[in-house]
Amino acid sequence: MGKMKEEVKPWIRRFGRFGYMAKGVVYAMIGILAGLAAIGPGGELTGTSTVLQEIAKMPFGEIVLWIIGIGLIGYIVWDLIKAFKDPENHGTSFKGIIHRIGYFVSGVIYANIAWGAVKLASHTGTTSRGSEKTISAKVMDYPFGVWLIGLVGVIIFLYGAYEFWSGYKMKFLRKIKSHEMSSEEMKVTRHLGRVGMMARGLVLAIIGFFFISTAYTHDPDKSKGLEGALTEVATKPFGMVLLGIVAIGLILYGIFQIIRGRYEIMNFGKHS
Repeated sequence: MGKMKEEVKPWIRRFGRFGYMAKGVVYAMIGILAGLAAIGPGGELTGTSTVLQEIAKMPFGEIVLWIIGIGLIGYIVWDLIKAFKDPENHGTSFKGIIHRIGYFVSGVIYANIAWGAVKLASHTGTTSRGSEKTISAKVMDYPFGVWLIGLVGVIIFLYGAYEFWSGYKMKFLRKIKSHEMSSEEMKVTRHLGRVGMMARGLVLAIIGFFFISTAYTHDPDKSKGLEGALTEVATKPFGMVLLGIVAIGLILYGIFQIIRGRYEIMNFGKHS
């Protein structure tokens, strides 16, 4: 047998749990604002940048932004551990590599969100909407940049489809310390996780499709993030109803992430 993998240190696990909770707050806020946009005038479709700006306007908003920014660093660290150390034993098969690349891409995305939160909290800058277009345009200027954008799009699309399927099949329960939960807590977690992950999976698949379209058409304007995905949902027949459903799903996903921060299995094959 090979050498046993090095265990994740307890302080990293605690930091990672804090990160899940910070991520949950962000998604719950996105869901709330999207829900307001769906039910009446005055609401605005929003992505993470606008959510951070809205939080900054609240009482004690700067403190909340610092908590989110620092907390997301914990989530990023755990994403990178999953990508490189593979505590979930995805291995080096094609499916496993896609999983691990997905964790790495997730870490990069949340690093950008964390940086935006810290900049707002410290008054050293602002977050910008439509940054996906700017980043895509820059990447496409490099050799093989179009292929890289397309690859990122495929990974995001596949990850979104997998998350939707995992939510439907409730595969996330394998990563939860169910033995520490009461039957009522487990029931609530199942429902929150199922609806929440399906909603987020749908949104991620739409974002991935936008990036694939960018690579195919060589048009960076087609690159859209969370806000663009929600806007796309809203433009469909019965779009505002669909948007409301997705908004509720994202709120539930946020709550699920907070619970997940407490009960996630965060070690190499150990319930800790």
